Order: sequence, then structure tokens, then C-alpha cells
Amino acid sequence: MDKLEQIVRILPKNISRLIFKSDVDISRLSEIRLRCHMPFIIRYGRKDMFITSEGRICTHPENAYRVSPEDIKETFVLLSDYSVYAFEEEMKCGYITIAGGHRVGLAGRAVVSDGRIKNLRYISFINIRVAHELIGCAEQIMDYIVQDSNICNTLIVSGPGGGKTTMLRDIIRLASSGYRSLRGRNVGVVDERSEICACYHGIPQNNVGIRTDVVDSCPKAEGMMMLVRAMSPEIIAVDEIGTDSDMRAVLYSMTCGCSVIATIHGSGIDDINKRFHMKESFERIIVINVSGSEKRTVVIYDGERNVIGSVC
Repeated sequence: MDKLEQIVRILPKNISRLIFKSDVDISRLSEIRLRCHMPFIIRYGRKDMFITSEGRICTHPENAYRVSPEDIKETFVLLSDYSVYAFEEEMKCGYITIAGGHRVGLAGRAVVSDGRIKNLRYISFINIRVAHELIGCAEQIMDYIVQDSNICNTLIVSGPGGGKTTMLRDIIRLASSGYRSLRGRNVGVVDERSEICACYHGIPQNNVGIRTDVVDSCPKAEGMMMLVRAMSPEIIAVDEIGTDSDMRAVLYSMTCGCSVIATIHGSGIDDINKRFHMKESFERIIVINVSGSEKRTVVIYDGERNVIGSVC
């Protein structure tokens, strides 16, 4: 089953018909957004586009197909595989991961008890994020982050949608399976939002190498501690660190002899220098810049914040 088929199988017949008629290029599709009574929107080539009732991709919302309450309901029924109760735990997090690693975000009325979200009701907003792997995208930077046959503590920086998770995933794959002079290492991944490995029924849908262990849908700090205690990782990888508990867990992992590869939101090295108090703990900082033309430039810094390389 290809990516488009994996996604279309959980869409209502009206929406799936429009997707097929539009002849959408799955490689350019990153999101499908369904909002009740609102235009049908796709994120296509880093731009918001619309699909008309005739199945044409257009730029004007007034021409778009309007998502009905029935479309939302049918999507949810298909998504839950006709067993809503089986998905209650995942729904608390606001998303469900489907076959292929695609993540379906849900929003509606939150059911709160004792200050914690117990469930979601009256779901009126659905966002399908299309999983994309870019095998080999980290190969050009591996020589910069491997030193004395070991992976350096590495921080990957970019703005939202800049590709930091995609790069992290490929570094994990290369470190786990081995690359050139780097022998394969045991890699532990804390995948709090199921975006790195995209586990479905506990099995990674993305290629993260042959020596990788995954703690899925677990808070980062707790997951890092769990991996260090139980799985003997040589490398720990985690996406989007930021809280004090994250930082303490990163330092704990490093003092236990693990290399840490992490990502963080940021606009550049100056932004990180100003607001990230743990930057000295990382021997390499990779900054991904994306221009308006979608061209990416990657700049690699050493622990002293000197530029040691760049890749276009």
C-alpha cells in the first residue's frame, strides 16, 4: 500500500474522491486539513492550497469544497477502525498514528477531570500530517558530527517545518546501522509525539536502523531515564527539548556516558546563544536555514561556536 492509499483509506468517500481526481503529488503533500463547514485545505509545496468540488487544486478558498459534519464523522469512524474506545488513550494526546506513520491530529471539546484531559468530544477539526522520510539527507553532515569514531553530543536547530526531525531521523538510522568508519551503535529514541519513528502498534514505520529501541508516546525526561536504566543505549535521540526536566535528563544521559542528539526550535545560532543555557553541553550545533524558495542551507558549528562546515 503506497502513502496516498494509507491516507485515503481513513478519509470519507467525498474527500477521497476529490484527492484522487486532483492527481495530487504525494511527495509535495505535507498536510490535509478538515475543518467543519470550512474550505478543504491541503499543505502543498509549503503553501496552503484548496481543492474544489470538481477535484481541482486552486489558490482561492471561495472555490473550495466545504467540509461537512458528515465528512468529519465518517473520517473519525474510519480512523478509529469502528472501535472508538480502543483509541481513547491516544485521543487524550490529541492525535492518532496510523499505518505508514502518518499522524492525525484531532481537536474539539476537551473532557477535563482533575485538571487532566480525559478525552475529546465533538471533534470538528482534523489535521493529517503526511509522514515523509528523506533517506540519506544526513550523510553529508555525518563527517562533522563523528569524532574519534564516536557521535558528538549534537543539537539540531531550525524553525517549524525546517526539517530538523527529518535530519534527526536519518542520523539515527546511520548511527544505528553504521556508516563508513562509525560502527553501528545502540540508539535509544524517546518519541514523545510519534514523529521520529512513527510507531504503529509499537512498530516503527520509518527506517531508524537495526539497533534502535523506541519509547513511544512518552514524556521526554521520563523516557530518557527509562532508556538509560533499561536498554544500555550508547546514543539517545530526542526531539524538541525545552523544559527544565528535559535539560536535566539530557545532562543525566550525558554523565551516564551516552551521546545525545537532540533538536530544538530556533531561528539561528544567535537565537540559541541568547536563550539556551545548556548550549555548552553540545559539541556540535547544526543550524538548518530555509529560504523562501524552499532551499535549505545547513551550517555546522563546533562547541566553541566556530563554523566547521556547511551543506546546501
